[in-house]
Amino acid sequence: MAKIRHIAYRVEDLDAMAKFFVEAFDMSIVQRRPRGAIDLSDGTLNITLLPANGPGNTGIMGIEHIGFSAADDDAAKLKIIAAGGVERNTVNLGSHVHFEVKYEGPEGIVVDLGHWAGADAVKDEAGASVAAASRSA
Repeated sequence: MAKIRHIAYRVEDLDAMAKFFVEAFDMSIVQRRPRGAIDLSDGTLNITLLPANGPGNTGIMGIEHIGFSAADDDAAKLKIIAAGGVERNTVNLGSHVHFEVKYEGPEGIVVDLGHWAGADAVKDEAGASVAAASRSA
């Protein structure tokens, strides 16, 4: 079963928004990406703050997309496609930093299947972390 592990916000003021999440919700900044994005974590969930005019800007401010992690990426991919999701692109910045495959669903929504810095791995039925054994480079 996939679990929500990532929320991406498109924001005007990255530092102000990061400060808000750190002070209001005790989140930690886990990385600042070279193109300006900031990754925060509560130990389970990753929130990525994306610059308003940064790469991949869809024109959507606020919540741009959400991401799910699964114990078995290949099985999750098949379920997404069977439900009508269309694979759009893959972002791979290294297995321990950031990996996601973007899918478009009904009405143009974007969801990710992936793994993000500071996000807790999803466990398989036996309780073992299988973070991304099926990822391709």
